Amino acid sequence: MSFLTVIASASLLAATASDSIPRPVPSGPFVAPVALAVPFRAPVDTTKRARKAVTYSDGYYKRVAIHKALSWAMLPLFAASYVSGDQLLDKGDDAPDWAQTMHPIAATGSAVLFGANAVTGTWNLWEGRKDPNGRKRRLLHSALFIAASGGFAYAGSIADQAEENGAIRERHRNVAIASMSASTASWLIMLIGN
Repeated sequence: MSFLTVIASASLLAATASDSIPRPVPSGPFVAPVALAVPFRAPVDTTKRARKAVTYSDGYYKRVAIHKALSWAMLPLFAASYVSGDQLLDKGDDAPDWAQTMHPIAATGSAVLFGANAVTGTWNLWEGRKDPNGRKRRLLHSALFIAASGGFAYAGSIADQAEENGAIRERHRNVAIASMSASTASWLIMLIGN
């Protein structure tokens, strides 16, 4: 039914008396009631498409457990790296022995942890590639983790030069802190999301 047909029908109905009793004609302009037509729309399909069932292997859950346990070790390693590195940055060769000993150990521990989490995380990301639940969160976590890994690799590659050059030492520190921040943000995304 078109809009004009509805208006014409409403005008005729309003102008035609529904009973035989004469009505007084009002003085002044005559305004007939108008009905507005809403265009016909097919009902929206309200049923949601069923999600595809995704089955994970037993290995997936073991790798998740390893990945999570290692991720909790990340923050203490970062703290040890930062505190000892700060001493080395401020005092150079006069830094305390504990800082000179702890910094390479904490940095190596972080590298081993990142290597293990890269293997378990990539393996599980591949196995869960067809699971739509939490996909965006997993991909963001992975992207931040890859960026942090690249930053740590770069910081490690200039570590020897940083011992001799103050500008490179500052760059080493800034890249390491940026990588720690990206990694911590990546960790929090998964921690809060689960």
